[in-house]
Amino acid sequence: MSKKETFFKHITEGYTTKGDFIPIGAAMLNGETITGAHVKIPLKTMNRHGLIAGATGTGKTKSLQILAEHLSDKGIPVLLMDIKGDLSGLSKPSPGHPKIDERHEKIGLPFEAKDFPVEILTLSEQDGVRLRATVSEFGPVLLSRILDLSDAQTGVVAVLFQYCDYHKLPVLDLKDFKKILHYATNEGKEEFSRTYGRISTASTGAILRKIIELEQQGADLFFGETSFEVDDLLRIDEDGRGYINILRLTDIQDRPKLFSTFMLSLLGEIYSTFPEQGDSDRPELVLFIDEAHLIFNEASKPLLNQIESIVKLIRSKGVGLYFVTQNPSDIPEAVLGQLGLKIQHALRAFTANDRKAIKLTAQNYPDSEFYDTTAVLTSLGIGEALVSALDEKGRPTPLSATMMRAPMSRMDVLSDTELSELLSQSKLVAKYNDTIDRESAYEMLNEKIERAEAKEAREKAQKEREAMIKSASKKSTSTYRRGTRMHPVVKVLTSATFIRSVFGILTKMMKN
Repeated sequence: MSKKETFFKHITEGYTTKGDFIPIGAAMLNGETITGAHVKIPLKTMNRHGLIAGATGTGKTKSLQILAEHLSDKGIPVLLMDIKGDLSGLSKPSPGHPKIDERHEKIGLPFEAKDFPVEILTLSEQDGVRLRATVSEFGPVLLSRILDLSDAQTGVVAVLFQYCDYHKLPVLDLKDFKKILHYATNEGKEEFSRTYGRISTASTGAILRKIIELEQQGADLFFGETSFEVDDLLRIDEDGRGYINILRLTDIQDRPKLFSTFMLSLLGEIYSTFPEQGDSDRPELVLFIDEAHLIFNEASKPLLNQIESIVKLIRSKGVGLYFVTQNPSDIPEAVLGQLGLKIQHALRAFTANDRKAIKLTAQNYPDSEFYDTTAVLTSLGIGEALVSALDEKGRPTPLSATMMRAPMSRMDVLSDTELSELLSQSKLVAKYNDTIDRESAYEMLNEKIERAEAKEAREKAQKEREAMIKSASKKSTSTYRRGTRMHPVVKVLTSATFIRSVFGILTKMMKN
């Protein structure tokens, strides 16, 4: 048996699957595509997470697009983070091209142009379904980790949340949270001291500065109502295909704090609300996180620990996470070790550090008698990738340099007119795009402060009236006493001696 025949058998047996699967291309040997040696990803292992990596322009986005299309076709909803703005074309069929036909002939798979059900989402003021969450939904622990607070500051945040829960003060947006923060060390200082002990102004000041930093990245647009319900990511269209939810993030690349805040909120909400799936034959939802380094580079150690925990646990909910980045080194080791599928596009070596990084990357893949992994990593062409997956029993499949199939949808963005038409058909825009600013902690505390100030003013006015009355009473008594006091002349005229003298004179006059 020739080396080529041996390799064909090695690949076809290694990628044999009894259940449903996604065909992503055909294996390559020495730069030649082996027609019919199909590389297939079992649907059962798509909740084991994955990595799509490679240098700019090597085809990472197209690999993401291929996986999203096939998942949708099999009734599995998808959420894509579209930071570069080039995924909206999924809603339109591919126009086709002779090079696509040539590629598929080499692979041995038919090509079919298709469009897919797409929902456009946004975190900012861009067009799309607005995604929001309330501060209360984050809770004190998650909010503290996002703000990178100390233990003492985290304790203050926990106290504030407890106070708001007890007094039924909804904390919906950052305006509400800043108000309770201010209230705790000013107007409500005595109230808090009686119940929780004194809250340091140094701690509240530090927390406030962290909030302002988050606001400057646009978090004031994210926190609030109407809060997005994660079940709306699980919609299926009338043809049984899963919706591809595309989150537009083209204006958020310089705001990684907001991006990581959203991602952690979303993953936490999914984990807390989705039911346990066990070892199911298919995922319930698959998330693709493009430019994943934006999450990890800006994350504090507590935040990284939170992400690592969610990555480990969330697959039990039937959710797959796929990180898309230029280099596997962008992903923390603890997370990288949880990624069952790896699609590694070409890496370029321009410096000594680049060559060192490529050698380290090669160590992430199984040994192969057919490949020098380090050499292959630098020689792959556009639309080619090293693939390592898991079979249905969770075992690594053979390492395969793979000619990737072409996307069935358009590999380009929608025009403004096409985007407007797509949004006009959305059922979620009407549900989430009206901003609601109902009465919450900000208004309630202002009202409480106003009532307290009004009561204080009334009490002060009452005391002033009482003081005035008391003063007037004293003045009146003093005047009365002065008014009834006898004049010295009157005292003389009314004395007993004077009266006797007058009676004596009168008596003499009568005798005469």
